Amino acid sequence: MGTITSRRRRDGSTGYTAQVRIMRDGVRVYQETQTFDRKQTAQAWVKKRETELAHPGALERAARGGATVRQMIARYLEQYGGALGRTKEATLKAIGETWLGDLQDRDLTSQRLVEYGQWRMGAEGGAVQAQTVGNDLSHLAAVLSIARPAWGYEIDPHAMADARRVLKKMGMVSKSKERDRRPELRELDLLMEHFFEMQRRRPASINMPKVIAFAIFSTRRQEEITRIRWDDLDERRQAVLVRDMKNPGQKIGNHVWCHLPDEAWAIVQSMPRECERIFPYNGDSISASFTRACQFLELQDLRFHDLRHDGVSRLFEMDWDIPRVASVSGHRDWNSMRRYTHLRGQGDPYAGWPWLERIIAAPVVLGARVPG
Repeated sequence: MGTITSRRRRDGSTGYTAQVRIMRDGVRVYQETQTFDRKQTAQAWVKKRETELAHPGALERAARGGATVRQMIARYLEQYGGALGRTKEATLKAIGETWLGDLQDRDLTSQRLVEYGQWRMGAEGGAVQAQTVGNDLSHLAAVLSIARPAWGYEIDPHAMADARRVLKKMGMVSKSKERDRRPELRELDLLMEHFFEMQRRRPASINMPKVIAFAIFSTRRQEEITRIRWDDLDERRQAVLVRDMKNPGQKIGNHVWCHLPDEAWAIVQSMPRECERIFPYNGDSISASFTRACQFLELQDLRFHDLRHDGVSRLFEMDWDIPRVASVSGHRDWNSMRRYTHLRGQGDPYAGWPWLERIIAAPVVLGARVPG
């Protein structure tokens, strides 16, 4: 039996609390409550929940303990965190710490998701841009897509799609802006001088010259580089198995064989075979080292991921066709590859690059990273 009560809020508005209560033999076996801004919405919710709870097994599922959004995120990170990018993992943790993280699975409606988007764009939620709201919801959608079918949580399968549709119409959700930033050779000169000096003073530090050059010539992402193992190399085909390659449709278990151009292959072969992984470094440490160097050298708006843009663009400048470039980058379609392509001219911009020979010849000290 459903009831609706009204209550005056501090701001002068009226809230309508809808309650669904199930009695059996005079004993209350289930109760559920939600508050709405409009009475009609509360009445519709009561009718909807009573219909849903009348289905066989629905009451038992509703009565069992659910999970909060925070708990679902934690479970997702526990199972798949190792294959996620640093930014996505940090974003999901941040979402879990907001008021949205306190919501129970069955309370995660499209209305609450719209409210979250509006809150994020407000001063209290950080006054973020529409593309940040879009990223938040995209990362959360990945959790929800698994939480319902795999873990049995009570999640409205249409809530996220409906919320994104509404927020898009309101101009509160947008895709990330495409970047066209590529490092210039003079900037790479500065970075190489900086990091070779660091290697001279601290030989066991991350060998950033090799990591940076490999990122460019292999077009690999930061997290992919640190996951590559010696067992992932195919010497005959000069290829590498890239594990858990980022892909909108399949982020976990998406292993792809990618060709390594000669320059990238030579860098790999110059690494010592003392660890299971070829580049046994921490991805966050690589990112932090690169960012600090750019700040110190006053290189404006240059990110490690821009090295991948540079590598893909370089292959097209060398007149490689789309299938051949895709065999290196791992892209499945031209539309996604296009975002990484920003041509400057024709020919190999790294032809005769003086740093390459020095990078390949440089010794590598792994130090404590080598297992005892």
